[in-house]
Amino acid sequence: AALTMKKLIGVFLLAPTVAFAAPPPVATQEIAHLFSYLKDSGCAFNRNSTWYSATEAVTHLQTKHDYLIKKDHISSTEDFIALAATESSMSGKPYLVKCADGAAVSSGLWFRDELARYRKELPGKRS
Repeated sequence: AALTMKKLIGVFLLAPTVAFAAPPPVATQEIAHLFSYLKDSGCAFNRNSTWYSATEAVTHLQTKHDYLIKKDHISSTEDFIALAATESSMSGKPYLVKCADGAAVSSGLWFRDELARYRKELPGKRS
């Protein structure tokens, strides 16, 4: 039992040194921009055949983002879009965005288009 206890203590002592790998700062900034862009867009967001406000969508996507960060699955803005912001991880149904009187479009396309525009507008950003 003493040997087992030593192993357990060793595991607990090492546990705090394990850190989640955060995305690079540029990706963190771009993802924050995409959240802000969606929140301020006034667009509706379709998830699993139900329309939600942009604010509700941001809350949902932030939860998915945080989960994927903890699992070390996001290392770029493109990862965030593909893994969190394109489709339901439960049903596999694509997310849609509908702005004003426009047609509903794939959220993945909507976010990628905004990311491309954002990168072009900022000097020193990668494109």
